[in-house]
Amino acid sequence: MEPEIVVRSDLNSVAREAADRFVAIARQSIVAHGKFTLALSGGSTPRALFTLLASSGYQGQIDWEHTLVFWGDERCVPPDHADSNYRMARELLLAWVHIPEGNVHRARGEINPEQAALEYEQTVRREAPASTGIPSFDLILLGIGPDGHTASLFPGTPAIHEQTRLVVANFVPKLGAHRITFTPPLINAAAHVMFLASGADKADVLRAILEGEHKPDLLPAQIVKPASGQLTWLIDRTAAAHLRS
Repeated sequence: MEPEIVVRSDLNSVAREAADRFVAIARQSIVAHGKFTLALSGGSTPRALFTLLASSGYQGQIDWEHTLVFWGDERCVPPDHADSNYRMARELLLAWVHIPEGNVHRARGEINPEQAALEYEQTVRREAPASTGIPSFDLILLGIGPDGHTASLFPGTPAIHEQTRLVVANFVPKLGAHRITFTPPLINAAAHVMFLASGADKADVLRAILEGEHKPDLLPAQIVKPASGQLTWLIDRTAAAHLRS
């Protein structure tokens, strides 16, 4: 299935488009199989989406009682650390909606990275539906970095080519640290994968990812190709500025 590329005027418009789609996917998923399995992303772009979903206009549109929340990647820090993806989502979204604590599944970044990854994979397998052997999330949110990374699949790192594990501790040399991340098989098993990108600093890398040669070792976001799901790019005009089509 070809990816859908949607361009909106600015970050706030991207966030509103994402929120509307988020609500629709949540409702469809709960009707279809009784729950909505969701993986959130870190980074700066999702902040506007999280804030909008927590607002009075949106939070009541989602059945949070039947929503299961995960993260596509996490830094190896405690949950109250300023760099924690969990903390950002908790402060901007989860603390404002009526979601049971048992529905929130974070990676334990404060423990040994390898152990955290094994534990998180077990949690994913236990809590998310797996009709084909690999759990299929209803929605995975992703961002991209200026270097083309997504989740914590960074250029030149081994997790890009992982085909067996669903979650790994990926060592990132340029950061000098491990990151806990979903792997390509898990991401590509999702029913919906939604990239959010905004800002002029993403323009060059977006053109390379979407219109350049296939080089996933250099541009890991290119490896995201859902097997039977829908891939959507929601981007603002400044991020789309260098796209030819």
